[in-house]
Amino acid sequence: MDNSWANRDDEGARDIWQLIQAFDLQRDRNVLPQKYRKMRKNAFTFFRGTCHLFYRDLPSSIFDSDPIVWICGDLHLENFGAYQGDYYPQESLHQEIYFGINDFDEGVLAPCTWDIARLLTSILLAAASLDLDESAGQRLAQVCLTSYANSLSTGEISSIVQANTSGVIADFLQDLRHRQRSEFLDDRTELIKDRRQLKFDDEKVLKMKIEQRDRVISVIDRWAQTQVNPDFFEVLDVGFRVAGTGSIGVDRYIILVAGKGSPNGNYLLDFKQQPISALQPYLTIEQPQWINQASRVMTVQQLVQSAPPALLAAIEFNDSSYLLRELQPTQDKINLKTGKSNPAQLDELIDTIAKVTAFAHLHGNGKLGAATAQDLIKFGNNLDWQQKVLTYANNYAGQVYRDYQYFCKATVDS
Repeated sequence: MDNSWANRDDEGARDIWQLIQAFDLQRDRNVLPQKYRKMRKNAFTFFRGTCHLFYRDLPSSIFDSDPIVWICGDLHLENFGAYQGDYYPQESLHQEIYFGINDFDEGVLAPCTWDIARLLTSILLAAASLDLDESAGQRLAQVCLTSYANSLSTGEISSIVQANTSGVIADFLQDLRHRQRSEFLDDRTELIKDRRQLKFDDEKVLKMKIEQRDRVISVIDRWAQTQVNPDFFEVLDVGFRVAGTGSIGVDRYIILVAGKGSPNGNYLLDFKQQPISALQPYLTIEQPQWINQASRVMTVQQLVQSAPPALLAAIEFNDSSYLLRELQPTQDKINLKTGKSNPAQLDELIDTIAKVTAFAHLHGNGKLGAATAQDLIKFGNNLDWQQKVLTYANNYAGQVYRDYQYFCKATVDS
C-alpha cells in the first residue's frame, strides 16, 4: 500500500492525547479505556472517535459561502446502514427497510460541505484501512463527489430500498429482511423459563447498581403512561450499554420491554444521553432554540430522513436529556470489507452513500433555516467547490494519520 499522506512524519503534531482527554472529561471513566482501545485499531477508527478534532481544525471561513443544510455532523462511512421506517405502503404487509444515515448525535444547521469534507476524509482513511492503494482511495473520493453533486443538481429525492438498488446494498437489505425478532432477541438475551433477561458481559452490556436500574425503570414507566399502549413498555430488564466509538462513555442503557408479549414479542430499546453537539463551539450560524439536546437529535433525524423510525422520543432524565429508540432486528451497518475485492461493487457502494447524503440534504431544504432546493440544485451544478473540498479532505487525512500516530504513542501503556 502506498498512501503518500500516510507516510509523512509526525513533525508538528499537537498534544492530541490532552485534547481527547479534555473532551472526554465528563464521560464515564470506567468504560473510556474501551473507546481508546478501539481508536488504536487504525487511523480510520481513530477518526471515527474524534469528531470534535475535525471541527476544531476546520478553518472557520473555508466553506462559509456554501449552502446551509441540516447535516449529520459526524458523517463517515460507518454511519450509514439499514433501519426499518415508520411507513406502511398499502401494497406491502411489512415495514420497508431503508438504507441511509443512521447517526444524528452531532446534527446541526451548517454548510453542506462540512458533511462532504468529513465523508471524503473517511473514504480516504477507510481505503487505507482496507489496504487499498492511494489511487483507489482517490477514485472512491471522486466517485463520491461526482455522485453527490449530480444528485443535488437534479433536486429529486428518493429513498434507498431493495427495490431500487443493486449489488452490495441490495444483498445487504435482502439478508436483513429475513432476520427474525426471536433470533435477534436470542443473541442479546437469555430465556429463563418463559421470561427473557439481558445477557451481561464485561464489554457491551454491563450490570448496574440496583438504585440506578430502578431510576431508569421509573423514568421509562412515567413516560410510558403518556403513550397509547403503556403495557408495551413494561420494563423487564436494564443494562448499561457500551456501543459505537465516539460516543463511548456517554450515559447509555439497553432496555428489554414486554413489547407484544414474552418471550418472542419482546423489544429492545436504546436509551442514550445526548450531550451538546461537538460542532456547537464552532458554529456561526444561528440554531433553533431546542427544548433539549435529545429534541435536537430527534428533530434533525426527522428532517433529513424520508421515513424516520417509528419510535423516537426525547425524555428528561438525570438532569439531562436522553433519546429513546428501538433496537431493530433489521438495523445494521454494512461491512466495508464486502466490496474490497471487487472495485465495481465498492464504487457502487460509495455512489449510493453519496446519493443518500444528497437526498438527506435535499429532504431538509427550506426547513428551520436550511437552504432551498433551488439553492442546492444550483450548487450541485457548480463544479468550482469540488476541488476545494477534495483538497481539504486529502490534507486532513494526513493530519489524522499524524494525530493517530501521536495518540498511539501517548497511550501505548493505557
